[in-house]
Amino acid sequence: MANLTKREMVVAIAEKTGLTQKDVFDVIQLTLDGITDALAKGDGVELREFGVFRCRLTKPRIGRNPKKPEQEVTIPARAIVKFKAGKIMRARVLERTSEMAK
Repeated sequence: MANLTKREMVVAIAEKTGLTQKDVFDVIQLTLDGITDALAKGDGVELREFGVFRCRLTKPRIGRNPKKPEQEVTIPARAIVKFKAGKIMRARVLERTSEMAK
């Protein structure tokens, strides 16, 4: 499976819209920066029919060093980003179930 890169997205959108690649890149970058800034402030980001990004705090936990399993290491709590797919995205991805099961 290949990954879609930001560059490939810029080229595809520029071809579909007739905008310059620089303009499309700037819009995509500003969108991503806005999402990042909102999450860094602790706000959630909801993109209707796409999904919701939220910041969440993990609980502190005990981990083990694989090289020294007897040694316990405390892993501190930290902020992470959680994503919950929207209804349309979930439905479209669900269509791939049979293809991926092969």
